[in-house]
Amino acid sequence: MNKENTDNLELNERAQGWLNFLYQKATTPDDWTEDGEPEEWWDKTSTPPMCSFPRFDLQESTYAIGLMSDRTPAWREVYSEILDEIAERSITYWAAVDWLSQFGHDPDRPNYPEQWKGTLIPEEFWGHYDAPGWTANGVAPWGLQMDPIGADGNLFFKGWLNLTQALHTYVSGYDKWASPFDLAGVNRTKFEWTQHQLVDHLYETWTKTPMGPHCENTKSWPFCLSAAGLGLKMYDNVFNKEMHSAYKSWLDHTKDKYYGFDNKGTLQWVTMYYDALKNHHHKIQPSHALAIAFYAKPQAPEFAELLYREGVRFLKWDDPAEPISDQIGLADRMLVLGLSLSKEFDDQLTHERLRKFAEENFEPKYFGLNDSQFGFWFNLGENWPRGQLSALAMCSEVCDPGAWEKLFNEPNLTKYYSPSVEGIDYPAVAVQKAFHDDTKGKLFLKINDGNKTKTNNKTSFKITNLPEPEKVTILKNGKVFKDFSVQSSEVFINTNVGSHEFEIDTGYFLSKKDSSKLSAKASEENLKNVSNSRKSSGSTSRLLISSLYKKPCSCC
Repeated sequence: MNKENTDNLELNERAQGWLNFLYQKATTPDDWTEDGEPEEWWDKTSTPPMCSFPRFDLQESTYAIGLMSDRTPAWREVYSEILDEIAERSITYWAAVDWLSQFGHDPDRPNYPEQWKGTLIPEEFWGHYDAPGWTANGVAPWGLQMDPIGADGNLFFKGWLNLTQALHTYVSGYDKWASPFDLAGVNRTKFEWTQHQLVDHLYETWTKTPMGPHCENTKSWPFCLSAAGLGLKMYDNVFNKEMHSAYKSWLDHTKDKYYGFDNKGTLQWVTMYYDALKNHHHKIQPSHALAIAFYAKPQAPEFAELLYREGVRFLKWDDPAEPISDQIGLADRMLVLGLSLSKEFDDQLTHERLRKFAEENFEPKYFGLNDSQFGFWFNLGENWPRGQLSALAMCSEVCDPGAWEKLFNEPNLTKYYSPSVEGIDYPAVAVQKAFHDDTKGKLFLKINDGNKTKTNNKTSFKITNLPEPEKVTILKNGKVFKDFSVQSSEVFINTNVGSHEFEIDTGYFLSKKDSSKLSAKASEENLKNVSNSRKSSGSTSRLLISSLYKKPCSCC
């Protein structure tokens, strides 16, 4: 990483607290099989009836993790562990519980709340139409489809699963999901897939369906398809492929179909979902454009900004004379998305107004062991922060303007080669800063007293990927530091638990020119691993890029 990209590369106190809580959530064993149930802190309540399933908490918890990993690229082990645990849960029964348990048409149709009429369900179909969120597995013309990935529909499951797996691969550097994994199916069946087979299937079904594959039978959602496109984009990044072309073609085809503009270019409506069997667009207010803009920003930034600006205009968030209101459709989700999107678009006026509203209404609070965790509680009186909404709001705490777009368009593929920090005693020790300045040959690290359970106790960690570890020199809190040892090709640092800053001369240098070459080489190596992995029957993960890489020569 070059110096020009290292400004403000650290985690603030809230981000450190949220990471601590996500670590606890992810690493605490719970049972996501048919015989168990996820821990209550996994959110299966928010934004009913569409998103009130625990997999949405899994998926949305990955976004801030991806952003944080780019802020501390020299320390990734905890992010990798969290993403691995999330991805493992994402192939279980409870991850696909809707598809695996909602068969035929919804028997609860007569009891739908009256307020859904015309808002979530077309008024003309009221009483004879399934609500959003009801998958209706088994209805004609598809029949019962046992496999959540192999099904014609269920796009919102397979699209987000690929995004989760791709983010895990990008952060960790391991192509774990290139090896076969077992996916929970209907009636306790199991289906074997690899990520590459999943992407091939997604690409094939998408390119055959110009309006986009459906999620529930019979609904295609621009919101979910935009998230699926984002997964293809990250997949292409780490495996040097071109599967994202499916999203591009779909967007070109549907721009004038899923969005309604008047002759002045003002957005009038957005398609919430499209029912191909009835050829019906369920149109809702422009505020829903915010949900699509969040996922579209890294893929089609100009179009995403148009959707964002129109959503903000409609809600009058950019008008200081108008108070921010929570009396809008899908209020909590739109507000947290607006908070993070306004930061991403560097819309300072809107962001400051939404941030003030959030501080007054989202109930930000530290909690847990010695108040070492953080989340947004939304005044709900629950035992834990509301997962989905907190996860989306936290993106604003770890996102500089343009960071979300950069994560998917300028992936840091040289981090695997650069000196890195490993073996941090987390969460007793927290990491605030960890990046390597490749132009200066220095690693900058700042650690803190994490959950305050081992204050002043001895602790140690190691620095890896060092070209000449015996030549390393270290400053601790600005003074020469000698309490370290060289073991094999790594340097082990001994210190105590507390707030400390380290500046480590690593001897590893990488020019901007070499960085570009190295990124290209990384992509080539990843593509070779894709070809090999398709033939593999094993279940072990492989390191995409060697962690023992030395300083590049002038030819690579």
